[in-house]
Amino acid sequence: MKIRNFGVEIWMNGYETRCTHNLAETCVESLTIAQLLAISGQPESALADLLPMKMTYGAIEGSERLRHAIAGTYARQDINNVLVTHGAIGANALVHETLAEPGDRVISVLPTYQQHYSIPASYGADVQILKLREENGFLPDLQELSRLATPGTRLIAINNPNNPTGSLMDETMLAEIATIARACGAWVLCDEVYRGVDQEGDGFTASMADLYEKGISTGSMSKAYSLAGLRLGWIAAPEGLIRAVSIHRDYNTISVGMLDDHFAALALENRDKVLARSQAITRGNLAILDAWVRQEPAIRYLKPRSGTTALLKYDLNMPSEQFCIELLERTGVLLVPGSAMDMEGYLRIGYANGTDILREGLARISDFLREI
Repeated sequence: MKIRNFGVEIWMNGYETRCTHNLAETCVESLTIAQLLAISGQPESALADLLPMKMTYGAIEGSERLRHAIAGTYARQDINNVLVTHGAIGANALVHETLAEPGDRVISVLPTYQQHYSIPASYGADVQILKLREENGFLPDLQELSRLATPGTRLIAINNPNNPTGSLMDETMLAEIATIARACGAWVLCDEVYRGVDQEGDGFTASMADLYEKGISTGSMSKAYSLAGLRLGWIAAPEGLIRAVSIHRDYNTISVGMLDDHFAALALENRDKVLARSQAITRGNLAILDAWVRQEPAIRYLKPRSGTTALLKYDLNMPSEQFCIELLERTGVLLVPGSAMDMEGYLRIGYANGTDILREGLARISDFLREI
């Protein structure tokens, strides 16, 4: 099996440890274990629960406690609809591995996380790209989606909230996508790792798993929940799909770590407090980024409605990779070049890290722009 280089991951692996101000980060500023225990309101008892824990494989599909907590983030799911995975990256890979066969039509939006088009292409699927355009607010053109969704289409892969643009499909648009998928018999995989940090309301968008009988939602503790170090994600889907995925999962997962399971359950049981923190960070920091963009003549963007990242359009005659390398070398600030996401001419910025890091990083980018 041949597969393309994973652009974003190769970029991060190559440069993440060389920066002083990481504005390529996609997670809300990470929690410490001490902070998580404090949020739980029972720091001593929560930690004491770990001491007698025997380090076995643990529950293969994820503990009932954890799957119940995950199911509680959806409107119509229970523990039988939930399977725990090694991050959302593992969840997405398992879904594509389970569903994509040679010759199957798979539709993926672009930009998105590269998994959603490179993995099915590596299996020989007929991958069709639905380009998200700036003039449409980086939202899918549903007429174009209908044209691509020919009878027998196997899978439509979307990302909501979107990485890297921060665009957000509301429940009405998700329902329209479900209608298109239903007409051709397709599954819909919605990568929802940024769900919980919308800029307005309670922060939670409707989930595809709740809206469509062949809807699959993947999630993670990494982004909105600030616990990337747990390396824990999940799939929420109909029981039949969960059983099919489990067959593939047996070959590469066995179980997640018991400590990861424990702390993920603790965070999700206190998700209101965890997400209140995350929303305060993302909403406050986006206001800072927005004010900066408004005063930078060479930069423009569509203001994100959710997530932790934005896609910046820059008005310079310079490839995005060259821009990012020179920026890093001169200022210590790390961004992601659009070329790593098949979006040349753009830059991805993460704005959900520490406020001081964001402010100083933006000031350094401004200095760099003046110099060049």
